[in-house]
Amino acid sequence: MIMLYTSPSCASCRKARAWLEENNLEYLEKNIFKEQLTEYDLKVILSLTENGTEEIISFRSQIFHDLTIDMENISLKEFIHIILENPGLIRRPILIDDKRLQIGFNEEDIRRFLPRDVRKLELKKLQEKLLINY
Repeated sequence: MIMLYTSPSCASCRKARAWLEENNLEYLEKNIFKEQLTEYDLKVILSLTENGTEEIISFRSQIFHDLTIDMENISLKEFIHIILENPGLIRRPILIDDKRLQIGFNEEDIRRFLPRDVRKLELKKLQEKLLINY
């Protein structure tokens, strides 16, 4: 099951939701301002990142600038506490399943959430189309 972490006024979140629905993918949506993130949520998200905490922080957010966080010198426990108190610090949307993570909406990258057989079929159709036009 895909988890979709969103916020109400996020255009990219609406795009991600629409894409999941268009592709008939089951998902659970969690509005991070209505349903508080948990320590477990954050640990799962962080476990799927390549660059750790830096990948999920919105460095351009006003909250980040107001808090003046020294990301280099805080513990994971402190980081999680800060995020739980300030959910607006994380980039959105966040999509995760048991082995994939996507932060933000990118129409090409989000395709990784399609089942493999669907992606193979689409690739085959594209290859056939290219051969016909060639």
